[in-house]
Amino acid sequence: MRGLEGKNIIVTGGGSGIGRAICHRLAEAGVKVGVFDLNRDGAEQTVKEIAANGGSAAAFTADIGDYDACKRAVAEFESSVGTTDALVNNAGWDLAMPFLQSDAELWQKLVAINFYGPINMCHVVLPGMVERGGGRIVSLSSDAGRVGSSGESVYAGCKGGVIAFSKTLAREHARHKINVNVLCPGPTDTPLFQHAMEGNPKLGDALIRAIPMRRLAAPEDHAGMVAFLCSDEASFITGQVVSVSGGLTMHG
Repeated sequence: MRGLEGKNIIVTGGGSGIGRAICHRLAEAGVKVGVFDLNRDGAEQTVKEIAANGGSAAAFTADIGDYDACKRAVAEFESSVGTTDALVNNAGWDLAMPFLQSDAELWQKLVAINFYGPINMCHVVLPGMVERGGGRIVSLSSDAGRVGSSGESVYAGCKGGVIAFSKTLAREHARHKINVNVLCPGPTDTPLFQHAMEGNPKLGDALIRAIPMRRLAAPEDHAGMVAFLCSDEASFITGQVVSVSGGLTMHG
C-alpha cells in the first residue's frame, strides 16, 4: 500500500492476538513498528518474530490506562525510533458476565483499558501530529459497541464511546490532515476470546453458527484493514467505522 514504507507507527496491545497480527502486517509494508504492551515478554516476542522476517520493530512497556505511563512510552518511542506518523489503539480487555453480577472494581478496570487507554494515547500523540500537519489514528472498537452484546455491557459502553470519541477527533482535526477512523472486529479467535468462552463452549458454537461465513475471524483478518487506514490509500477517509465480522452485523 502506498505511503507506509518508512513510517513510524505505534500499536498498543501488540504483544498478542489482533495487535500482533497488525504489527506483522505493518512491518511487512516497511513500517517501523512500536510494539506497546503491558506484557513486555509478549511485546518482545512480537519484535523477535518481525526481526526474523526482516522487519523493523521495538518493544515498549505501556500501561495505557495510566496517562503518565503513556507519555513516557511515547517519548521513549519517539527518541529511539522517530516521530509518530500513526497510532493504532488496539489494546483492549474484557471479562464477560451479566451486568448485575459485575461490580465497580471491574467497571473501573474496563473503562481504564478500553476507554481511557485510547483517550490517553490520543492526547499524547496528537499535539505532534498537529504540529507536523498530518497523521493517522485507527482505534479498534468492537461490534459490541455498535449493536450491544449480552454479558458485555460496560465493555460495549466503552467501545461505543471509542466510536463517538473518534468521530469527534476526526471533525476537530480534519483541518490538520489527521485522519481518524475506527475498526470494529466481530468475534475473533484470540486468547482473550478463548478465555471468555472457557466453561461455556456452547456460546462459542452458537456465535459461529450466527456468522454467515461460519467461522470466527482470525487476527490476520483485521490487520489488512488497519494497514489500509494507515496508508495513503485512505487519505480521504476519516470519521468512519468499519465492521469486520464475517457478516454477523450488517448495518448501513
